[in-house]
Amino acid sequence: MTAAPPPQRSPFLGLLPWPERRAIAEALRTETIGGLVLLAAAVIALVWANSPISDVYERIRDFHFGIPALGLDLSVGHWTADGLLAVFFLVAGIELKRELVVGELRTPATAALPVVAALCGMAVPAALYVLTAAADGGSLDGWAVPMATDIAFALAALAVISTHLPAALRAFLLTLAVVDDLGAILIIAVFFTSGLNFWALGGAFAGLALFFLLQRFRVRGWWWYAALGIAIWALMYNSGVHATVAGVAMGLILRTTTDKGEGASPGARTSHLLHPFSAGVAVPLFALFAAGVSISGDALGKVFTTPEPLGVVVGLVLGKTLGIFLGTYLAARYTRARLNPDLAWADVLGLSVLAGIGFTVALLIGELAFPGLETGEHVKAAVLIGSLTAALLAAVLLRRRNRTYRRLYEEETTDADADGIPDIYQRTAVPTPGTDG
Repeated sequence: MTAAPPPQRSPFLGLLPWPERRAIAEALRTETIGGLVLLAAAVIALVWANSPISDVYERIRDFHFGIPALGLDLSVGHWTADGLLAVFFLVAGIELKRELVVGELRTPATAALPVVAALCGMAVPAALYVLTAAADGGSLDGWAVPMATDIAFALAALAVISTHLPAALRAFLLTLAVVDDLGAILIIAVFFTSGLNFWALGGAFAGLALFFLLQRFRVRGWWWYAALGIAIWALMYNSGVHATVAGVAMGLILRTTTDKGEGASPGARTSHLLHPFSAGVAVPLFALFAAGVSISGDALGKVFTTPEPLGVVVGLVLGKTLGIFLGTYLAARYTRARLNPDLAWADVLGLSVLAGIGFTVALLIGELAFPGLETGEHVKAAVLIGSLTAALLAAVLLRRRNRTYRRLYEEETTDADADGIPDIYQRTAVPTPGTDG
């Protein structure tokens, strides 16, 4: 008796299933627009901080306001880093939960390749930073700075260089960034926590438990969650754990599956409401008060002559490229994943270089690693230079393949019968990636 042929598997970086494609397209559209606003905010910060009225910039950034009795007397710069970025990490937590429940990370088969690539893309930059900094007697405190990819800035770079990157490559970049964000929040929680206030920390955990119960028993009413979320954030801030941890924790708790008769899950509704604010307001405002560094000849020179900022540049440009590309290649070989025949490993290399754009989280970790130090300013400048270098190199690599990308993009988006579903999905059976077709 002849054995049945093995079931067909979807190729790596192949055509995404239509529901996944729609969900990712919406997220990436918001991130792209937010990335362009973020880019504008960074440019304004650099121009303002190096203008004759730079003292105005510093006075606004360092101006304090809040409620001292509640331990919330923060500067404008700290409100953007500890407050507004909590919204960013809330949205990131929801996206991570969605990926774990219905996305690329829901099964070991689909999660293995992007997770291995992301982990290598964090480990190699950290290792290269340590080697570079230690070789010249520099501080190792900044080892985590070059580990995270800024998806918004990367997508803004794609928009500026005008590439028609296929949806699968964009989705892979998004998945890498989601895993990066989780790694970053774990690093912030574990390595940048000091002077714990266990009463406040206990209160924050009690708030998270109540948040979970409200979700578990399907309690509706945004006002319950908004008030509770602010309380959890304030308690987390006063506990000594970075306040952004509260955001990602609540994002992971929010339900991302729909009940019978429910139009959208609480996670989807929250993301739809907060994602534009996060991408278009919260992150750009953080960038406005975090990216304002000196770009004088002396300051730029120290980026390449001081071990800590040099380690950041090497980690972002070389470490991210090597880590993600080699991690992807080895994981594909180990899992016997078949690369989409319309693409090449050169496309993965270009994406790996693009992932070296590390802005928001890199700046945040730089502030935490070198608080109030001149080295911290040099590290910020290194993040900007490393990210710009990665963007320029990626532009060269990806533009060379843009004709192929344009053809794939047109095939993926053509809808001749105008029914709202691209024709390719109606003539091709698309198996779920990593599962049997």
